[in-house]
Amino acid sequence: MHEFLDKLPETAQAYLKGRTLDEVECIVSDLAGIARGKAMPGAKFAKQSHFYLPNSIFFQTITGDWADAAPDGFTEPDMILTPDFDTATPAPWTADWTLQVIHNIDDQQGRPVPYAPRNVLKRVEALYNAKGWQPIVAPEMEFFLVAPNTDPGQAIKPPMGRSGRPAAARQAYSMSAVDEYGPVIDDIYDFAEAQGLEIDGILQEGGAGQIELNLRHGDPVRLADEIFFYKRLIREAAHRHGCYATFMAKPIEGEPGSAMHIHHSVVDAETGANIFSAADGAETPAFGHFISGMQRHLPSVIALLAPYVNSYRRYVPDFAAPINLEWGRDNRTTGIRIPISDPGARRVENRLPGMDCNPYLGIAASLACGYLGLTERLDTGPEYTGDAYDADDAIPRGLDAALELFTANTAMAEVLHPDFARVYAAVKALEYKEFLQVISPWEREHLLLNV
Repeated sequence: MHEFLDKLPETAQAYLKGRTLDEVECIVSDLAGIARGKAMPGAKFAKQSHFYLPNSIFFQTITGDWADAAPDGFTEPDMILTPDFDTATPAPWTADWTLQVIHNIDDQQGRPVPYAPRNVLKRVEALYNAKGWQPIVAPEMEFFLVAPNTDPGQAIKPPMGRSGRPAAARQAYSMSAVDEYGPVIDDIYDFAEAQGLEIDGILQEGGAGQIELNLRHGDPVRLADEIFFYKRLIREAAHRHGCYATFMAKPIEGEPGSAMHIHHSVVDAETGANIFSAADGAETPAFGHFISGMQRHLPSVIALLAPYVNSYRRYVPDFAAPINLEWGRDNRTTGIRIPISDPGARRVENRLPGMDCNPYLGIAASLACGYLGLTERLDTGPEYTGDAYDADDAIPRGLDAALELFTANTAMAEVLHPDFARVYAAVKALEYKEFLQVISPWEREHLLLNV
């Protein structure tokens, strides 16, 4: 046991100091970003080097159905999962002493499973590294705290604040609005500290009960791991206080949606210099190439950035969700924003991803667009200086159309991996087919007696 404990990060070792490890949750992310895996006693985990899961966990839709996506028939061969000890972190909401450990996923020949989301992001990062570059990202997380909703037929409502009133909308950046659900925020901070996760800031967003959490910049895989952990700890903090946390893109009608904005920069792996800035501080051609790659390729990865039918309800003009591919400096109406910064921190913000996307796939898709721009050396269009909501729509407005663009972009499939592209398209097509079988309240209200 002691040899295993020595492999853990300092935060996990401090958490267990003087205590007995009761349980280890061996987890991976499926296509939806749900944690899958096994829980086992700490003593058993310490004695084994790996465990197995069937590859079918990546062929399952969000409703639990199975897509016909297996390469050799639905035989469900085992994958080999080995612990990535750098990811070991406490699960501080449990009644006993529990660790969570994200696992690497390989097939039985030792090759990375191509449709495992974490492997997709690792593949994209490796393409950058092969060019002598290191991508840096800084994600933003938006989510809603909502009243408990046990009946899917009922609309989602804001939570009750400490004042006894429902959380109010249109209170962006209000500190008193954050105080309304302060106990939940306190637990989020406490859980994050126990897990060794650093929060850059928390603020009230524009929706009723909507919160934004900012993360510090860093390595893409590490930041995606953190979002994967954050989603779980935020849900647990909410449950403690009688409400739900939801990462749906558009949970409440008439309120803004929740985004996962991603800031990107790229540094020279040897010098650490930002390749978007020249020695004199001026913008480099690489900066323009990265932007142009996003403008050209983002439409084909909207299926990853907006992965559900609900995702497209977020793309509403003049509602804090750009639906264009324009770029502009300090312009939040553009899909691609260039924040104010000094040359060393020059970066590109992609404002199109929804918070419902799998963090590994959302970051991988966004970086893939920039990579293709850098390697294809594409020229960017002119900066947009006005209200970009007046610009033409430039992204697909539904999952079906988004999947068509995704499957047509062979260059993107090569970057992400053709097998991943095939499996993802099959799973999402089945989800869309399942959705079309459901008759909505709108249809019953307006069509039942009128058509």
